[in-house]
Amino acid sequence: MGDTHAGKPRGRQREADRNDARLMRAAREVFAERGWDAPVSEIARRAGIGMGSLYRRYPSKELLAQRMRVAGMEQLIAQARTALAEEPDPWAAFARFLRDALSAQGPGGPLLPLVGGRLPATDEVTAAAARLRAALDELVGDAHRAGVLSTDFASADIPLLLEHLAARLPVAGERATALHLRYLGLVLAGLRTPAAVAEPAGLPGPAPHWAELSELWNAPEG
Repeated sequence: MGDTHAGKPRGRQREADRNDARLMRAAREVFAERGWDAPVSEIARRAGIGMGSLYRRYPSKELLAQRMRVAGMEQLIAQARTALAEEPDPWAAFARFLRDALSAQGPGGPLLPLVGGRLPATDEVTAAAARLRAALDELVGDAHRAGVLSTDFASADIPLLLEHLAARLPVAGERATALHLRYLGLVLAGLRTPAAVAEPAGLPGPAPHWAELSELWNAPEG
């Protein structure tokens, strides 16, 4: 009997986690498309979740946005720790983290322009920020000590670098990611010192062509 009762909370928790993940994705997309004034009803609709379910979990738009901030930092922390644990070479760990972080941005684009400067830091946000800072300090510190990363580059550069590299592009998700990773490759080539482990020559992914750029520049709004 104990197992039966124990299974129900776990099942409900899994469903709640799935709903939360859908909400985070939808909120990021909707805020990116329509700005901070986007209606919460559109976030619920796109997530496929009723307004009652949304408000039970996040009674206000501000609480939803704060959770977005924490979830975004937790994702970066996990990616940094995975790179540190699985890549024994400091340069490989640094480069892998940036590639993983950039690839996982998703169609909503960077998080900072969506909620940055609008909300005060909560205890949860402050604690997540401290964990992220520690992970990025370790990642960059290892690369500095190994002599493979330019000493001009600081761990605090990483969040803003990712924001710059993950600009929203009016192209399909896979192509946008390929372009983002291409320009990350250019940045990495500039940050790498001669002592770094050699990587394959050339930038990742195909270069854009002028016809593609023309389509990007002339893409209709919305």
